[in-house]
Amino acid sequence: MLSRLSIRDFAVVAHAELEFGAGLTVISGETGAGKSLLVDALGFLCGARADAGAVRHGAERAELEAGFSLADCPAARDWLREAELDDGDDCQLRRTLRADGGSRAWINGRAASIGQLAELAALLVEIHGQHEQQALLSRATQTQLLDAYAQHPALLAATRESALRWRGLRDERDALLARGDVTERKAWLAHQLDELQAETLEPGALAELDASHRRHAHAASLIAACEQALQRLGGDEALAPQLQRLRAGLQREAGNEPRLDEVDAMLDSAAIQLDEALGLLERIRGDLDLDPEALQEIEQRLVRVQDLARKHRVAPDRLAAHRDALALELESLADADQRLQRLDRDIASALSDWDAAATRLGASRRRAGDALAQAVETLIAELGMEGGRIEVALEATADPHAPDANGAERADFLVSANAGQLPRPLRKVASGGELSRLSLAIEVATLGLDAVPTMVFDEVDSGIGGAVAAAVGAKLRALGDTRQVLCVTHQPQVAAAGHAQYRVSKAARDGITQSSVEVLDAAGRIGEIARMLGGAQVTREAQAAAKRLLGL
Repeated sequence: MLSRLSIRDFAVVAHAELEFGAGLTVISGETGAGKSLLVDALGFLCGARADAGAVRHGAERAELEAGFSLADCPAARDWLREAELDDGDDCQLRRTLRADGGSRAWINGRAASIGQLAELAALLVEIHGQHEQQALLSRATQTQLLDAYAQHPALLAATRESALRWRGLRDERDALLARGDVTERKAWLAHQLDELQAETLEPGALAELDASHRRHAHAASLIAACEQALQRLGGDEALAPQLQRLRAGLQREAGNEPRLDEVDAMLDSAAIQLDEALGLLERIRGDLDLDPEALQEIEQRLVRVQDLARKHRVAPDRLAAHRDALALELESLADADQRLQRLDRDIASALSDWDAAATRLGASRRRAGDALAQAVETLIAELGMEGGRIEVALEATADPHAPDANGAERADFLVSANAGQLPRPLRKVASGGELSRLSLAIEVATLGLDAVPTMVFDEVDSGIGGAVAAAVGAKLRALGDTRQVLCVTHQPQVAAAGHAQYRVSKAARDGITQSSVEVLDAAGRIGEIARMLGGAQVTREAQAAAKRLLGL
């Protein structure tokens, strides 16, 4: 439930702090005062787009923040926990919009993406405005509403999964057929593999081949360097024997200077290192030999590797991976004909599965459509459209042989606003007032099917009045008994149905138009509803009528 909304420098609102409780809260004010700005601000907090023009003139940025209690929204608590953004039983959404158009968002004080903000807000708030009425005219939205009313997610999932499986199998078959003549491709792959498998191409083996080439190519200089080092390390006058004689002389004097023992230990370690170096040099020298034939063979192997790399257009150290990829492709083509036959069978099976799932989904949609039409007809009669009718028609999709993830049909709401008229598509209803009432009836009939705790209505009562407006107010108040409802309205009958009321007013301060918001007490509500009834001049009769509407 929305508990708090803070607005600073958004559009013409310099600063507003609003607190909300359970039930129906109505927001009223004169035309142009900025009532819908509160809904716009909440929508922006919920991830909607806004341009830099939404920043109040002269301000650097707009700042908006909303606080929610999560006691009635376990889905939001689960989402926050999985995203590691949870912070107890409350949630704070914050968003800023700079005058240069930049925007940032936070969830519980931690930076978040706009996508995360929108995903979480969808679990917390549902906004119904005039643009939602326009969305309701599309068949896609009508089908979604019908599916929500039918509450058959398992049927939707089965239909979607079978359609996706059919599509994946079809794409695999198309890819296999796109390879052309499989026989020719297999022969070409086999030839390429014969060339590649004739060489040892693993990166480690190629590195050793390169090192071997360097040893053989520089064998003469390596042999000379090793023999020179051996001469200087070995023999009577070489370094190693001199080190031994040096140690013997120092050992004789160690009794006179104990620190010479430490020197001797260091020289002993050096002598060991010299012996090991001498041994390794002897082994290296023993491995070296001037072998022109071996060098020629290594160079020929290197040339073959370079030729293969150029031919296959890969780096030498990628040849082994390329060889393995060709081998996998050849293996996959080994039973291409049999695979095509299996794919044809699997595609037919997937199509049959989709047809069965889509048939069950369509039957459920027809049952739900009849129930939804009956519920909406009852509601529109209460909203002043006595004799109005609605039918939920299901029209088949264009190609029944190409499984659709959304089923085999689309919903089309057909309505008749007056008795005796033939139902026609909702998108062709001309009257704005009729569309508002029909939309409200459909929304009310399909509400409560999800767990969203807060619902916002932005002037969904436009184009109506009198007893119809009173009926709309009663419906919204009844909805407020189970959900938190916020409603922007210009109808006094709807405003009187609220459990609480805010008034938005507009005034010029320092030559700049600003809107302000205030919560109304009982006397304030009487005065505001009287204004809504009587216009600029509030008469005693209007005040008396306002009291009657409020039940006072």
